[in-house]
Amino acid sequence: MKRLTLRARLTLVYGGLFLLAGIVLLGVTYVLVEQRTSQSLQTDFSDLRTVTTPRALPTEQDFERVRLLVQNVQREAKRDALESLLTQGGLALVVVSAAAVAIGWLIAGRALQPLHQITGTARRIAGADSAGRGLHERIALTGPRDEVRELADTFDQMLERLDRSFDGQRRFVANASHELRTPLTLNRALVELAVSRPDAPAEVRRLGEALLSVNERHERLIDGLLTLADSENELTERAGVDLAEIAAYVLDQAGTASPGIPVRRSLDPARTVGDPVLLERLTFNLVENALRHNVPVDGWVEVRTGVVAGRPTLVVINTGPAVPGYDVETMFQPFRRLSRERVAGGRGFGLGLSIVRAVARAHGGTAEAEPRSGGGLTVTVTLPPA
Repeated sequence: MKRLTLRARLTLVYGGLFLLAGIVLLGVTYVLVEQRTSQSLQTDFSDLRTVTTPRALPTEQDFERVRLLVQNVQREAKRDALESLLTQGGLALVVVSAAAVAIGWLIAGRALQPLHQITGTARRIAGADSAGRGLHERIALTGPRDEVRELADTFDQMLERLDRSFDGQRRFVANASHELRTPLTLNRALVELAVSRPDAPAEVRRLGEALLSVNERHERLIDGLLTLADSENELTERAGVDLAEIAAYVLDQAGTASPGIPVRRSLDPARTVGDPVLLERLTFNLVENALRHNVPVDGWVEVRTGVVAGRPTLVVINTGPAVPGYDVETMFQPFRRLSRERVAGGRGFGLGLSIVRAVARAHGGTAEAEPRSGGGLTVTVTLPPA
């Protein structure tokens, strides 16, 4: 059973209390009026016995008839007065109670307005397109320092601390990645210099090639961390781009790297607004993952772009090993890989889909995946229209 809103419950409480107080007041008034009329309408008939007339004295039957007549008139008057009190008083109580309910509804809405402001701010922050995004917003509630104001100020303090924490985390990742990139570049230059020497022994060349492979892997990790940190910040560059053009460029580059896996294309125009570099990285990560995590025989990759329900959409489908449904969402978390990849020592870092979702959210879009029957994944990225 659906519960009433807080405003409706407060209105019912106000109206119920007012109606109860009105009923009690009407009952007390009824009792007081009944007692007062019973006392004021009593007539003393003893004086009538001393009254004489020139013609004849009234008999006892005359006194009795007069007494009964007066008592009947008194009872009728009392009954009419009490019925009028109940009828008109009850009608007035109903009208005033209806007005009290309406006024209570307005007062409850006014009293709950600060809570609506707090809820709206919390909803906007919770619906932000990326972790930590939107924490700069504050409620900044004005008015008397009451319980609601204290709640809003406490909420603002919590947002301030969370904002500083997320900003510090992003700055740390970006600074650490930049600092690590320089020694890795220097290492690569030194190893390449040692390997390219004409008198370098074969053992040194093999060791150099292994070191270059490890260095390249670390460089790709740093690149991924930098991209992830950049995509979780506010976009500084926006331009009109076509997902079909980006996908075509990425597929042309990826085709030379993996010629053994056929790639199907269905690239319809899908214009959006965003950072071209980040959108290219998003597409590249999806295609690279689709090619890397594929079956060795009879594998394929399909890339589609177009406008679905008014929104530019990029879909990447691939064959590959079966992916449990409960594992799909964890693949979008940084450094999270499937269990078999960790056991087999796969070369992925677990950043590919994390970057895809972060870039999509930075553009106000979504990135979702679902297992494909027969193995593989279907990843769908939806972005706002241009």
